[in-house]
Amino acid sequence: MGRKNISNSKFPQLSYTVSGKGVTLVLLHGFPLDGAIWDDSVQLLSEQYNVIVPDIPGCGASTFSGEELSIEDIAESVRLILEHEQIDKAIIAGHSMGGYAALAFAELFPDKILGLGLVHSFATPDNEEKKEHRRKSIELFRKGGKEPFIGQMIPVLFADESKIIHREAVNNIKSRALLTADTSLIAFYNAMINRPDRTSILKDNTLPVLWIIGSDDTIATTKNLMQQTSLSNVNFVYVYSNCGHMSMIEAKDRLCEDVGTFMSYCSNAV
Repeated sequence: MGRKNISNSKFPQLSYTVSGKGVTLVLLHGFPLDGAIWDDSVQLLSEQYNVIVPDIPGCGASTFSGEELSIEDIAESVRLILEHEQIDKAIIAGHSMGGYAALAFAELFPDKILGLGLVHSFATPDNEEKKEHRRKSIELFRKGGKEPFIGQMIPVLFADESKIIHREAVNNIKSRALLTADTSLIAFYNAMINRPDRTSILKDNTLPVLWIIGSDDTIATTKNLMQQTSLSNVNFVYVYSNCGHMSMIEAKDRLCEDVGTFMSYCSNAV
């Protein structure tokens, strides 16, 4: 796994890893994590594919200039990485907030995407209740309340049984999440508040879409996601039992198998 860094005026440093050979898969992490969340997946998927894992600007080793960052900015950072790697087309898969960026990429750069993966993510915008919840969290971040927020949030991402089975991983993720700057957390929540409805990207679209759904996910719930899984013409829908919002930890082998099946379809459809 090789790490690379590029930069421009908006992104003083864009850091990402490249592993394997073949058709390119870009894996985008969620809030408030970094690319390391995909390490186990990369180990398996890079045996057959060229896997690129960015640290989204503001996380890990990647940075952004100014105080604001939009979901569209994150999509643009992915385009810059692909351009630097001289890759014309890729399959873009995103977890949670990373899925919002993957959808934005599909909208902004439709000629550069072979397939769209939504891992515990969805195309609809925040409702007013969710926006208000995020605004209250932003005020908490501004008052230095990141640590209790992270301490409470991370365990909620896992199914009850998973919290016990993967206790060490839960603690490690908490520690890594705490490295994300308060300013980044604020920027991400504002970006999510302001993101538009992108269900139009799915409707009557020939772009293949992968859906990974956790039966015990309290954030991207089965009920809400299943309403969107028939919008596109080609859908690969997988529902994992006893799984929350973190299938790359809770069901990593099955996730890689299903992503591989989707990758094979997209590769052959070229």
